[in-house]
Formats: sequence, C-alpha cells, structure tokens
Amino acid sequence: MHWQRIPLSGGRNVTEALIAAAAWLLVVSAAPAAAQTSGAQGDHPDIRLFFVALDRDGDVAEAALDQIADRWRDGYAGMIWDMMRFFPPPRNAALTLPTDPANPNRTRELTPPPLEQPGTRVWRRLMRFLEDRADQRFRNDERAHQWIWSRPYDPHPDYALFKGIWYSELDPRFADFFPRDAETLIRLDEIDWGGVPVNGIPPLEYPEHVAEDDDAADYLDDDHIVFGIAADGATRAYPKRILAWHEMALDRIGGVELTIVYCTLCGTVIPYESVLGGQHIKFGTSGLLYRSNKLMFDHGTKSLWNTFEGVPVVGALAGSGLRLTHRAVVTTTWGEWRRMHPETTVLTLATGHERDYREGAAYRDYFATDELMFDVPELDDHPDGELDNKDEVLTLLLEDAAGEGQPLAIAAEFLEDYRLHLEEHAGRRLLVVTSEEGANRVFDPGTTNFVRLDGDLVVVDADGGRWQVTEDALVHAVDPSRRAPRVAAQRSPLGAPPRPPRLWRGASWLLLRAAFFRGLHLG
Repeated sequence: MHWQRIPLSGGRNVTEALIAAAAWLLVVSAAPAAAQTSGAQGDHPDIRLFFVALDRDGDVAEAALDQIADRWRDGYAGMIWDMMRFFPPPRNAALTLPTDPANPNRTRELTPPPLEQPGTRVWRRLMRFLEDRADQRFRNDERAHQWIWSRPYDPHPDYALFKGIWYSELDPRFADFFPRDAETLIRLDEIDWGGVPVNGIPPLEYPEHVAEDDDAADYLDDDHIVFGIAADGATRAYPKRILAWHEMALDRIGGVELTIVYCTLCGTVIPYESVLGGQHIKFGTSGLLYRSNKLMFDHGTKSLWNTFEGVPVVGALAGSGLRLTHRAVVTTTWGEWRRMHPETTVLTLATGHERDYREGAAYRDYFATDELMFDVPELDDHPDGELDNKDEVLTLLLEDAAGEGQPLAIAAEFLEDYRLHLEEHAGRRLLVVTSEEGANRVFDPGTTNFVRLDGDLVVVDADGGRWQVTEDALVHAVDPSRRAPRVAAQRSPLGAPPRPPRLWRGASWLLLRAAFFRGLHLG
C-alpha cells in the first residue's frame, strides 16, 4: 500500500512516517487493515485504521472506515474529531444564481467555485462518517462537539497513544503526554490543542522584581490590575498586564517556592506551592486545554495536571492522590495593594520577552465579546442561563466531610453590593470581605459572628470586637491569638480591554464551566 502525503491546515502533512510510528509503537505485526484480536483490544479496531482513513486514495480510506464502522462505538467519535481538527473545513460558497435578479430573462455567467484542497476532502469524508454514526447532520462544529461529549465515555484503549502520535505532528513533545495505557482521570476527547507548542506561551522563571517605590515600578498606574500574593512574611504584586502574556510564573516569595498559574482564556490566577512531599516539582505549560482551561505538566514525569484543582489527571501521576497546596491570591488595583502593603515588591517589565505589556493589550479582542475561542460541554444541570460565559465570579473549591470537592461561585456584582457576606458551603462557614475597589478575601470565621465593615481593613464582630484584615487572617485587635484564617479563592479582572459599560472582576463563569466535575452552588 502506498501512503500519500495529505496536507493539513498550516502546511503540515500526514506521512508514511506517521503511520510507521503508529505501527512501531503498537508493536503489532498484523497489516493495518486487520483488526486487533488479542486481549482487551479484541473488540476494537486496529488503531492504525484511523490513520489509514486519512489516505488521499478515497477507496483505501473508505475501506478503513468500513472496518472501523463494523466495530463502531460512540467513544471513537473523539478520535475522528481529533483528526478533523487539523484539516481545513469547506469554505461557505457564495450564493450563485442561474439568472440575473435584475433581469430574470438574462442568464448570469457563473463563477466556477475554487478548487477544494485535498485536506478539505478528507474533512468532508470524516464528517460524513461521523454524521452517519450519529444518525444526524451537524450544522456546525459546536453541534458535533456537543454530541460527542453527550455520549458515555467509552474510548478506544489506545486513544492516548493515538492522540500522542497525532499531536506529535504539531510538536513531537506532545507524544510524551500520551503514552500507551496512560492513566486518565478526564475525557481525552475534551483535551484540545491550544494553538501553541509546549511552553509556546513562555513561563516566567524567577522574574525580576523591585520595591514599590523603585523607578522600575513607575510603569504602573494606581488603577492597573495586579494579583497580590503574600507568603512567609513577604508580599509581591504580579501585574495582569505582564502575567496575561505568560501562562505561568515560577517564583519564590519569602522562602516559599510557588507555581503561579494564569489561564489566559479564563483570566484566572491560582498560586500553588511547588514543593510537594518534600520534592520541588517544576511545571511547564503543555499547550493543551481541557474545557478551555489550560493543562500544565511536570517536567519529571510529563504528567498533565488540572490547573484548577492542582491534581495530575493524565499520565504516570494520575490517580496518585497528589494535590498541590493552594495559596491565597487577591485581585485588586496597584494603588490599593501598595497602600495596604508599602513593603511589597512588584515585577518589572524586564521579563526577557518582547511583548506588548500595555494595560489591556493582551487578548483584547477575545475579552471584548462573550464568544469562546474553544467549545466547552453544555452543562444542563448548571445555571448557565443566569450568567454569560465571561461574567465574573469569585470561586472556591472546598472538600466536604466525605472528602469530595465542592465548588462554589459567587457573582462579583453581588459581592460589590454586599461587601460583608456570610456563606455556608461544604459544611463550613465562610466570610467574604470585599474592599471598596472590589478586592475579595475569604476567611473562616469559625463561630464568631461578624456584623459590619469599618473601612476596608477592619471588620467588627457582634460584641464590638475589631478585627484587622490581613493577607493571612482576620486578626483580633486586642487578642492577636484570635484569628479567622484565610481561605484560598480566586478572582481575575478581565476588564482590562477598555470596553464599556462595565469593569469585569472575578474569575470567569467560563472557568466554572471549564473545571468543575460536580454540581455547582451559585451564591
């Protein structure tokens, strides 16, 4: 059989080498047209048939698809879509009429349609096959996605290997994330390429920082958005205008090593301690997304990690029970942060990268609308109708008594109106304190009843006791041993693009849709 080169969008090709790599990795001596017959693979078609289905020779490709159809399971649909993802879909042809509408008796000379790319013919073949399996016609990509994700997850046992081989055509390093028989805690058909190679959006590694009154900090105005983090008695501000260009910052505050994750599409910052079980884990950005939320990877095992929960979800560490320690972060303005923390340090513009670090420049067009760049599953049992995709919320993920993670979202607009808000969630009492400029901090009040705010930095309890707002806890003014500890939560100001009428604040509703596995309580 002679394999022909099939151009992918962007000029890439499916070649003999790709099929040979699949064959070598599978360590199967049978011809590609033969189905696997041993062990757990016996009920599934040979994984190489999916690659054969890309052949430019229609007869060869159709023969492969026929064999896949003979053993079809809806769980294979994600693999078909993975292949379609990198072929150019048909362009919408302009309407042509056989007559001139101004003169129905006159025949209009039709312009012949442009020649279709070979890759588009492959796309049509795969879409037709998928529609036949679904017994419906998909009007657009999103409908196809929603059908795929609505089906029970019953994947081909070699799906991970398939995905690694296929994605390695984009970047060979992608294959490291999908070894054969990889342990997976999430659906592989919901992992999508984010449009960049591994570490294509470069992490910041121990970025330069200076004191707040240093000349190198003069680029910041008081109304610019920063993410403030405190650790080991030290404080640091990470300007959004910098972090928005980098999906991650590896840094040390005080003596604490941190991995600070920034999701460019969710606009959310989550800091984690980098040391786990006495081991310093170095992370990178995978270039892959799960439900429009980035996946990071550890350099040691190449396992993929869910950035919202801080747990490994694909690879050697998946199912290990490892979980990163989540540190608190506050989204606020530079002016408010430095007034509260005059000792703070802040990143400089000397990042080692050439970027447009002006306020609001990063992803300006994306955040100017409610449209998503990547599809996410519809969540019928979640109150999506109450919030748009990019409406802003404060988010937490707490474990209940059974050890189950319970997500919570509180609308940012609600918190601006109720700056001292008591919430009960996952068997715990939570107190949300919001400053005049919209910065949210969450504390565990225990049995203490708090009744009002006195300015931004003092909360008063029912007995008249005054408690100071700090980054670690609410601290009683008279008896500092009495403390209401901080609870980690996150928000992200997505209003940097100067698009009236509102300033977005908070972690986006998109993040909730992207990350939560279980029911959502909307405060």
